[in-house]
Amino acid sequence: MDAIEALNTRRSIRAFTSRPVSLELVRELIRAAMHAPSAGNEQPWHFIILTDHELLSKIPDFHPYAGMMAEAPVAVLVCGDPRQEKHPGMWVQDCAAATQNLLLAAHAKGLGAVWVGVHPREDRILPLRKLIEMPEAIIPFALIPLGHPAEKADAEDRYRPELIHLNQW
Repeated sequence: MDAIEALNTRRSIRAFTSRPVSLELVRELIRAAMHAPSAGNEQPWHFIILTDHELLSKIPDFHPYAGMMAEAPVAVLVCGDPRQEKHPGMWVQDCAAATQNLLLAAHAKGLGAVWVGVHPREDRILPLRKLIEMPEAIIPFALIPLGHPAEKADAEDRYRPELIHLNQW
């Protein structure tokens, strides 16, 4: 799948089969995430691979949009580390770029995934940090459940020319 096709056909997938996803493949996706651009090339991110089903099934207890975690064979938690910043406040954009790379890589490999937002919601950050036993300085940014899709989301054309402006508003 080429890059433009991946961009135009990626959709959020929230239902997964029970077929496992290898750690080798998850690491390949994280490698793609780590190739995202970051301010000053600071790369202020960490990635936590979650495979423990008991752990995954606890996340919907405090995250209202994470119901699919209970059936996902694996998830990746993208985290920011503001201590690595050269340009204060840019870690959020950097982690967003890494998250998008991970989603596109998963799609290109035939996996389903969805971006489950965590940051900036303290009601999600604090219980997730406690559940994963994360250091205080690390900020959970986004959860990405991954798996072989049990649903198909059709591609749609989201191009809206009325949102494009040339040289001025």
